[in-house]
Amino acid sequence: MTERGIKWACEYCTYENWPSAVKCTMCRAQRPNTTIITEDPFKSSPSDIGRDWSPAGIGSGNSPLICPDSSARPRVKSSYSSENATKWSCHMCTYLNWPRAIRCTQCLCQRRTRSPTESPQSSGSGLRPVPPPVDPCEEYNDRNRLITRAQHWTCSICTYGNWPKARKCAVCDHPRPNSFEAIELAGAEEASSIINEQDRARWSRSCGSSNSQRRSPPTSKHEFEKKMDFQRIELAASGVSCKDEREVDFKKLKQIKNRMKKIDWLFLNACIGVVEEDLTAVEAYKSAGGDIARQLTADEVRLLNRPSAFDVGYTLVHLAIRFQRQDMLAVLLTEVSQQAAKSIPAMVCLELTEQIRREIAASLHQRKGDFACHFLSDLVTFTLPADIEDLPPTVQEKLFDELLDRDVQKELEEESPVINWSLELGTRLDSRLYALWNRTAGDCLLDSVLQATWGIYDKDSVLRKALHDSLHDCSHWFYTRWKEWESWYSQSFGLHFSLREEQWQEDWAFILSLASQPGASLEQTHIFVLAHILRRPIIVYGVKYYKSFRGEALGYTRFQGVYLPLLWEQSFCWKSPIALGYTRGHFSALVAMENDGFDNRGAGANLNTDDDVTVTFLPLVDSERKLLHIHFLNAQEIGNEEQQEKLLREWMDCCVTEGGVLVAMQKSSRRRNHPLVTQMVEKWLDRYRQIRPCVSLSDGEDEDDDDE
Repeated sequence: MTERGIKWACEYCTYENWPSAVKCTMCRAQRPNTTIITEDPFKSSPSDIGRDWSPAGIGSGNSPLICPDSSARPRVKSSYSSENATKWSCHMCTYLNWPRAIRCTQCLCQRRTRSPTESPQSSGSGLRPVPPPVDPCEEYNDRNRLITRAQHWTCSICTYGNWPKARKCAVCDHPRPNSFEAIELAGAEEASSIINEQDRARWSRSCGSSNSQRRSPPTSKHEFEKKMDFQRIELAASGVSCKDEREVDFKKLKQIKNRMKKIDWLFLNACIGVVEEDLTAVEAYKSAGGDIARQLTADEVRLLNRPSAFDVGYTLVHLAIRFQRQDMLAVLLTEVSQQAAKSIPAMVCLELTEQIRREIAASLHQRKGDFACHFLSDLVTFTLPADIEDLPPTVQEKLFDELLDRDVQKELEEESPVINWSLELGTRLDSRLYALWNRTAGDCLLDSVLQATWGIYDKDSVLRKALHDSLHDCSHWFYTRWKEWESWYSQSFGLHFSLREEQWQEDWAFILSLASQPGASLEQTHIFVLAHILRRPIIVYGVKYYKSFRGEALGYTRFQGVYLPLLWEQSFCWKSPIALGYTRGHFSALVAMENDGFDNRGAGANLNTDDDVTVTFLPLVDSERKLLHIHFLNAQEIGNEEQQEKLLREWMDCCVTEGGVLVAMQKSSRRRNHPLVTQMVEKWLDRYRQIRPCVSLSDGEDEDDDDE
């Protein structure tokens, strides 16, 4: 025999390869180490033709074929001569298949059973054909598919089949339902019962008498999958039920899922979060830039598959009202009220905003010594440019709609007069405060502090990290002030309660944990620490009571007042404060507009300032002329109002107006302000200067029409 005649057959596709081939030319399978066959690898002795396969034949001397799916599957003896002579033609594609195949290799169509009167294709003997033997490989395929399918768990949102060990859906990140263990057990029991039936049928066919009547061959793989039905299981986590495969068009659902993006999955999770009272899912959708007013479509309702809860056209607000989620409704309504596109300087000038964030991170330092608190080395105060007044009234209105939070401004001015209640301060002294629009996430306090100073958000959590580190590094100092202040505050309201040291420590640990969690709401203690980081006072003008949606007072807010950096030396701090507004769980930055100094103000003080300095008078009393509270004073500093007023004058530049209002002076200068902030504001203002000619032209045309 020549070298050309020695070939080896692939054990997967039975293709005859040349002896020099390392891999199969057809399926690229690795060449076996011992399988080297002759030109006619499937040739066997005449006595072997037509012999039925049995488990005992595995150890015979004939060359077996190993099933490619698993090494544990039975080996099937081949008889090439008889099979090649009795191939059957597919009635769909006319492909000639091997007689052992129960479906077409080309189109997977089921093989038709010949009638008793039909003769074999290649034999003219007229004998009735023997039904094709059952391929044991198909039974093993069905076994493995059934076991794997029973162990998979189906996502309640996108219906994707996930592996048993997956904790979240691989497509939409929805958590695995708690009832998966029960689902897995039920599926395993059903799989084991079907597998046992298959085993009994297979062994009865292989070990039964040759004269006994053979059972009909099992259904094909395609029909087997059609008969597999998904169980109806109520998922406890989301309340969504998986429908039977026959009732749902999975092809349509797959097309819907393929078209969906990440923001779409976040929206569906937010809808489920409203139903299940999970605020984190709603916050995740908001932080990704999702539209709160977005409505559910028919395809999304079909994916959610819960008509009792979701309907076409529903928004997150509708769901919050339907399921009475009052806390979520407060956050969602605040978002929906801001339907106008916001255009604040931090959003318009992204490159400058990133540079300012890096500048803030570089200006943060830590004080050496016992009181190792972090602090900012730069004094920056954000004010609105005076050039806004040079714009036409229509452009000014558009600018303020996109810059300010109209709801916060109205609540602080009208519903409860907290700011701009003095005509003397707002008109003659030109110290009107404007509430900047702010995000409604849990970082609104940190965002408002940076807006009042640098005009940007705390997007990278630089200020939150400094807050967390300062609280931990100086925990003893802040804890002593906090404990003494809380004890005095409770006694002043007649509560007369005392806590054990363990309870004080637990409350303090909770305050520390809030500082380390991005998105967590902050308290008065955190404002006190922020005053030390800024090295300047913080004045909070806030509503006095928590109110329900019916307008009922639920309790005191305790946020309004003055926060002084009392743990620093006075010489180390600046006396120019910043102002914040507090309304219904939300903080906003209160800023003023640039003015021309003190020329015609007549404030009761002799002030030597430059012409380029802007001074804003911040009232230290409320609308009833009562002094604002100073937070976190110790027993020696509390005293009466005269002592507190003296303390305010020591930490801030204060004066009394002609109307008798005690005010603190907030000073800012263009020349001493940070150049990046000035450049950001100018670039933002140029957007409104460009639309000025169009408005002027239209106004001029209207005037000409009036003259005619």
